[in-house]
Amino acid sequence: MTPAEAATTAESAPAAPAPAPGATPPRTPLVARAAAELIGTALLVAVVVGSGIQATELTKDVGLQLLANSTATVFGLGILILLLGPVSGAHFNPVVTLAEWWTARRGGAAVTLREVAVYLPAQIVGAIAGAILADAMFGEPLVKWSTHDRSAGHLLLGEIVATAGLILLIFGLARADRLQFAPVAVASYIGAAYWFTSSTSFANPAVTVGRAFTDTFAGIAPGSVLGFIGMQLVGAVVGLALVALIFMPGRSAE
Repeated sequence: MTPAEAATTAESAPAAPAPAPGATPPRTPLVARAAAELIGTALLVAVVVGSGIQATELTKDVGLQLLANSTATVFGLGILILLLGPVSGAHFNPVVTLAEWWTARRGGAAVTLREVAVYLPAQIVGAIAGAILADAMFGEPLVKWSTHDRSAGHLLLGEIVATAGLILLIFGLARADRLQFAPVAVASYIGAAYWFTSSTSFANPAVTVGRAFTDTFAGIAPGSVLGFIGMQLVGAVVGLALVALIFMPGRSAE
């Protein structure tokens, strides 16, 4: 085969399939991916908690407080995904990691069980560190359990909806080969879900744990944490089911 023929063959070959959300090149060391997940989750929680504290200091209007909190989260999350996505996939969220592991078990290219065992603790530790960092920046007690009860049934339903939508978005983008839009799409969805869900869209077990460590605007009482995490796991299952239904592979014409 001549060089010209080889070039023509390479150009006509089908493009490699897009990696699943979070899938990273094998050459990326696991320690680097774990660090990206820890630091990314810490900064995400610092943005959520810190902007909530700032908002309550600037205004007593709860609507404006939520607007400031959600706006900061949108920009912060989008930047973090854009920056750290090429390293770890920018999960920052145990349900995303677990959902990706599940798709890998069913034939997708995604995280392994070993990576799950590293990612999840990194995300949880990062979330707690982020809450403590935010409190430190604003002169709040470094660790003070939240008194913000969020155990009402309608809030739990909101978490199912928020998490299912997030999983549908991420894995739907993967199925549609549109993951390049993830930084904007995911950040936009979370910003919208702040307003259209009753729970203000935690949609993240690690962030939920971290926010229990701060008795500020974004906090959640420790007694409400398990309920939120349980509903987030339910939401993840619902989201994966919706992905399988909506993005069902088509059959070739006979």
